[in-house]
Amino acid sequence: VFCLGRTIAHPAVLASLSLPLSTPLRVRVRLPDGQVTEESLQADSDADSISLELRKPDGTLVSFTADFKKDVKIFRALILGELEKGQSQFQALCFVTRLHHNEIIPSEAMKNPRAVRQAEEVRGLEHLHMDVAVNFSQGGLLSPHLRNVCAEAAESIYTRQEDVRFWLEQGVDSSVFEALPEATEPSGLQRCGQVGDSGRPCICRYGLSLAWYPCLLKYCHSRDRPAPYRCGIRSCQKNYSFDFYVPRRLLCLWDEEP
Repeated sequence: VFCLGRTIAHPAVLASLSLPLSTPLRVRVRLPDGQVTEESLQADSDADSISLELRKPDGTLVSFTADFKKDVKIFRALILGELEKGQSQFQALCFVTRLHHNEIIPSEAMKNPRAVRQAEEVRGLEHLHMDVAVNFSQGGLLSPHLRNVCAEAAESIYTRQEDVRFWLEQGVDSSVFEALPEATEPSGLQRCGQVGDSGRPCICRYGLSLAWYPCLLKYCHSRDRPAPYRCGIRSCQKNYSFDFYVPRRLLCLWDEEP
């Protein structure tokens, strides 16, 4: 018997997987910095979607939703605020991008949930320039998940022009999207790490990591079976870096890089 990995190219495969909808899969995962945290994964075959959530050691709550029906993935970060610097209790960010069907697969039930899992494959850093805002009141036209996932980030939902063009071609209404002030600035804005005045607009950078997620199905071949059969999954880790406009430096205190 030998095995190979294969990506899923169509969301209909969701329906064949056996994760109970009402029971999230909880696994312990090792973060890039070596620390361990718990991650929750859940699949909904009726909605053709999956979601995962984890809490970083600094208290930040990161969630990810993949909507296969609408070709949308949603990243959300709930970041604890620095009250002594004038921030609110927490700050919420949402980043919405196109979902490609070979990026992620729904999770399957796994044995030994107490085992610490480390991704078998580390995928390269993806740097994304988020230059369009998403209108929260119209967000349901893009994905029905957006209104729930991004409720705390209603004024901070970002996407990219190239993804907008794709969704418009798919029939999404243009009222969902709004140009950011950055697009009309006569001169380029500085990175927030280079701006001293907390009231000035700038380009913020935020990085997040999906520490462990099922990215490939493994198929095995056997002399006793004429066709390949599914015999497991392969896990991946993926890092993302988002650049986006903020009207005040105060909204991007974590970005200290020059």
